[in-house]
Amino acid sequence: MNAQFPEEQSETGEFARQEDEFRDWISADGSTGFPAVGGRYHLYVSLACPWASRTVIVRELMGLQEAISMSVIDPIRDERGWAFRHGPGYTIDPVNGFEFLSEAYVQSNPSFKGRVTVPVLWDKDLNRIVNNSEDDICRMFCEGFGALTSSEVELFPPDIEDEQAALSEMIYEKVNNGVYKAGFATCQDSYNKAFEELFSALDVLDDRLGANRFLFGDRIVESDWRLFCTLVRFDAVYHGHFKCNLRRIFDYRNLHRYLTELYHRPGIAETVNIDHIKRHYYFTHDDINPSQIVPLGPELEFMK
Repeated sequence: MNAQFPEEQSETGEFARQEDEFRDWISADGSTGFPAVGGRYHLYVSLACPWASRTVIVRELMGLQEAISMSVIDPIRDERGWAFRHGPGYTIDPVNGFEFLSEAYVQSNPSFKGRVTVPVLWDKDLNRIVNNSEDDICRMFCEGFGALTSSEVELFPPDIEDEQAALSEMIYEKVNNGVYKAGFATCQDSYNKAFEELFSALDVLDDRLGANRFLFGDRIVESDWRLFCTLVRFDAVYHGHFKCNLRRIFDYRNLHRYLTELYHRPGIAETVNIDHIKRHYYFTHDDINPSQIVPLGPELEFMK
């Protein structure tokens, strides 16, 4: 079987995601060389991508829509990578006039040879990428831009810092990246391992949510949105396309209740585009879906 990303595939058939290339930091006081100034930064995203979608959600929750501009890329990614085109829910590049996101990577680092990914946080003053790590971007939106927002949302409460970090790491390894490790596996043993770890983790999380409204009681933290970005895509793409088909999220009483409640929080449904999600996965991953046929279903109860 051909690997979706050969450079990120181990000899034993496991998907090993590349490290993020750009990790500069925006600070409230400007001590890092990147001050938190309104209007200076632009966020490039795909609404198909769970990693990028988390930054879109955090930007929304923190009330940074005016301070940080944003544009959405075409969900169809071909051999040239993410592209800027006119279409339903996506546009050409309003900042630099790039045709492809790869141009931003090469302009920022001419020797860059890795895979071009979203999200990308762009510095309009220095004309370069600041950061392409969704974890960093979410943290910076919460901690660096406080003076530019009146939001009282606290996504990283200090009193649960260690427990939250541990839970977020588990969610990332077993669930967020777990679906990719199952879907991009090129041998049976690698798929089996990722599959079993994924559903063991979902069982643990479903049990946890049987006793809690959200992951940490009645408050919603960044870990919840981290999990949400995988759950909201699960039944539409991961269950079939990535062969994560032991159960649907709809079959989990607590996880489905939780997903539904988060989806209907103010401003969140607008960050979810199921059409972009399905077209991206089923059309772009032609090693997994050679026909590139995009399914019409399923009906998603959490959206009702």
